[in-house]
Amino acid sequence: MPYLYQDSKARLPALPRAARSIHSSGKTYKELKEECLHRGVLFEDPDFPARNSSLFFSEKPPVPFIWKRPTDIVKDPKFILGGATRTDICQGDLGDCWLLAAIACLTLNEKTLARVVPLDQNFGPDYAGIFHFQFWQHNEWLDVVIDDRLPTFKGRLVFLHSAEHNEFWSALLEKAYAKLNGSYEALKGGSTIEAMEDFTGGVGEMYEVKKAPENFYEILEKALQRCSMVGCSIDISSAAESEAKTPFGLIKGHAYSVTGINEVSYRGRQVQLIRIRNPWGQVEWNGPWSDNSPEWRSISPSEQRRLSPAALNDGEFWMKFEDFKLHFDKVEICNLTPDALEDSAPHKWEVTIHQGSWVRGSTAGGCRNFLETFWTNPQIRLHLTERDDGQNDCTFIAALMQKDRRKLKKLGAEMLTIGYSIYESPGKDEHLGKEFFRYHPSKARSKTYINLREVSNRFKLPPGDYVLIPTTFEPHQEADFCLRIFSEKKAITEDLDENVAIDLPEPPNPSPTETEEEKQFRALFEQVSGKDMEISAEELEYVLNAVLKKTKNIKFKNLSLISCRNIISLMDTTGNGKLEFSEFRVFWEKMKKWINIFLQFDFDKSGSMSSYELRSALKAAGYQLSNYLLQLVVLRYSDEKFQIEFDDFLNCIIRLENASRVFQALSMKNKEVINLNISE
Repeated sequence: MPYLYQDSKARLPALPRAARSIHSSGKTYKELKEECLHRGVLFEDPDFPARNSSLFFSEKPPVPFIWKRPTDIVKDPKFILGGATRTDICQGDLGDCWLLAAIACLTLNEKTLARVVPLDQNFGPDYAGIFHFQFWQHNEWLDVVIDDRLPTFKGRLVFLHSAEHNEFWSALLEKAYAKLNGSYEALKGGSTIEAMEDFTGGVGEMYEVKKAPENFYEILEKALQRCSMVGCSIDISSAAESEAKTPFGLIKGHAYSVTGINEVSYRGRQVQLIRIRNPWGQVEWNGPWSDNSPEWRSISPSEQRRLSPAALNDGEFWMKFEDFKLHFDKVEICNLTPDALEDSAPHKWEVTIHQGSWVRGSTAGGCRNFLETFWTNPQIRLHLTERDDGQNDCTFIAALMQKDRRKLKKLGAEMLTIGYSIYESPGKDEHLGKEFFRYHPSKARSKTYINLREVSNRFKLPPGDYVLIPTTFEPHQEADFCLRIFSEKKAITEDLDENVAIDLPEPPNPSPTETEEEKQFRALFEQVSGKDMEISAEELEYVLNAVLKKTKNIKFKNLSLISCRNIISLMDTTGNGKLEFSEFRVFWEKMKKWINIFLQFDFDKSGSMSSYELRSALKAAGYQLSNYLLQLVVLRYSDEKFQIEFDDFLNCIIRLENASRVFQALSMKNKEVINLNISE
């Protein structure tokens, strides 16, 4: 699975109005629509064609679906009929209740809805069979264009549909989200908070109902008042329980929306109620305060009108809050801002965002359980300088999101188990090594490692410098990630892996008198080269392998001809493509240093070292690489078991030294040009 370099420099959050068009034509929705109107044709989207490949990637449709436009399904189609409401969301034959629960929450906030579902769309005179929707993805708002061909069977929509058969905004929204993720099948199974964040760019928090704080009712009340999106669900203990119906009419392993919360005066006391919606549009709670339950007859008509208990089996119902806590297990809240729901006053939040990658063999080190590779993960330094108002600590939220896993489902990708740890910084402006983590415990960490798209937690730490390590649970697992840091006061973040530096020692001057070792080399040189004392790459290969075979503590395989050509390229000062003995003497001093470095990191003395140790080995040789360069080097020189043999290590070092010489030469040339300009 390909993972591209992610620029991990901190960046500001994207503005929702600056949505980027992602259509392959490079044209915007407006341009595509005007083009269709000018040509007198209905839009057909080549990026998401009306074919089975847009429906499923691992199976065939159970029945032959026919793609139809709304104008072919009903006589008078409407985009939105009487306002977009939660009753417009009825689940079809696709296991995406998590998405539908989020869409139901979306309808509760007009501004948020209008951002995701541009309301200036219709089936009127300027109809061209084209619609568009906007979604947040990893700090960027995207404008997704679709045609309005929808999968049908016997003239009815197969997937999401409205209770009103001539209303199509919700079905088209589902199609746009399916396109964003690659197919309808990619939407099977998920967490409601995932879609909530894609609709808002907000930050999610999850509560276990049985362990929720005492003021949990007030937390939910404040969330709904602030237009946060709220979902809930009941856990399952086995796959067999998925979507099993309880005696009280609730569905296990199913995503519900929380659409309201209120108190009612009942028989002289206040009763806390919560309103829930099943995205199926049917199957409801049948306990106290359900539709037509006797409790409603014991409250005043004005209270009944205020709460509007529906007698219809429309999927929405009230229940007593105590019953809610008894029957439901998880609540997901997506806050449009990171304000703590426990606080009474809103705050202005600072946000910084880092993009990065875990790449096998270089930066996919796994969690702290795997100390030998944990330190190789990306590292982000966090400067907390300003205390919260009236407090001694600094509040921030760290939200780690793995990217595009749903889109990559068709390639076999699944959600990885992710999390992070936070350490107090020792003050070094560099990537922290293995020994630091061996002896220093974390100051904070994500509550759990879990296979969700995003893991987020709220922390309070004293002012200071910290290092955050985002990781997968297991090492060697690849993914791109997005890390968002929300802080109440200005917090400065920087990536510890972006600096590239070269710090090479001055080359040693050969002694005027030859050592015993050099005398043996000279004799071998004369034997191989003849009187001119110059050897070719092929002859150098023979000389070096002959010497290395006699070295007892080295288990290297033969050096390759390519390595020897690279050596000559590095050391040849005359440009004749051969190596003189004086040049060889200088090279051999380098070679001995490189051998010692390699042996230092060949822990099991097998003749190869782990690619995860390459960062440290190169640093010992004088090279500090960014994550991007390190990932490229590892991909080039390591094998499928993430091992690097000495011949590959030598090639890598030689190429880096050659590159550093070119860089230094260019730097000197630029300085000369600058000096010349100054003198003129």
